[in-house]
Amino acid sequence: MKRLYGLIAILVVFLGFAFVSESHKEAATTKEVPTVGILQLLSHPALDAIHKGIIHGLAEEGYHVGKNVKIDFQNAENDQSNLKTMSARFVNENADAMIGIATPAAQALANASSTTPVVLGAITDPEGAHLVKNNNHPGNNVTGVSDQAPLAAQLKLIQKIMPNMKTLGIIYTSSDDSATAQYHQFAALCKKEHVNLKAYSIANTNDLNQVSQEMVSQVDAIYVPTDNTVASAMQTLVATATAKKVPVFPAVDTMVKAGGLATLSINQYKLGVTTGKMTAAILKGKKPADTPIHFVRKGEMTINLKTAHKLGITLPDSVVKEAKQHGEVYR
Repeated sequence: MKRLYGLIAILVVFLGFAFVSESHKEAATTKEVPTVGILQLLSHPALDAIHKGIIHGLAEEGYHVGKNVKIDFQNAENDQSNLKTMSARFVNENADAMIGIATPAAQALANASSTTPVVLGAITDPEGAHLVKNNNHPGNNVTGVSDQAPLAAQLKLIQKIMPNMKTLGIIYTSSDDSATAQYHQFAALCKKEHVNLKAYSIANTNDLNQVSQEMVSQVDAIYVPTDNTVASAMQTLVATATAKKVPVFPAVDTMVKAGGLATLSINQYKLGVTTGKMTAAILKGKKPADTPIHFVRKGEMTINLKTAHKLGITLPDSVVKEAKQHGEVYR
């Protein structure tokens, strides 16, 4: 009987060790699958393209959703309280990295944690938005990709397509730090090039219809900086402008697809891919503090021939050729 009890005791101890061993293996396996939180300000084609690019970029670096990386995607629907709550969610679940798509999302993530790596998913001016100490040497837990538009090249494109333009309008959201910064930069360029620029600002999408109605009666063309609020209501602006035969030149390629005439811009999807790859590098051990902000310096030509036809505008052959060879043509 004692021998039987002894065997039972040995068996219990063996099973206990086996259980603990399996638990450790399971914990290790769980730990090996990192969690990446992605916070997007709101839905519109440009931000959606960045999101898709991020997933692609992670995959190119070996991180496949559902296999060896967990993605917690949250859309704040342009609600500031949602941004704060969702950022806290990522921190509470011990996310290995957090990605902010659009400046307000990135700011919410940076405010939520000073230790969890934060990757900027195409933020126009990281240093100006106080997200990093310096674009070349971030110095903290934040780094990422900038979507700073090539403003000088975009102004030259507008002048090339509209050589007889007398007044250029610009519309932006006054509460959007990035859009406001671009307005001031663009205004300085226009002054230097002796272009008469007339500025219009909105507080939210509800203002767009009325302000655009006023604007199209006073300008020959419209420029839209990288502005998430205007982008989310691009159809309203395009409809109003097209009715008056006023072309819209947006800073972002996806806004041309939505009815803008032309732009020389950074490809939003490719920005997302770069963001995904940078996130993968951080998951592999690279430190955000030592990772400079990535800037894409050269834009791609994007044109909308359908819009050109509606406006009765013939685009220069050189512009069409460049779009066909190195950019995008929407018909």
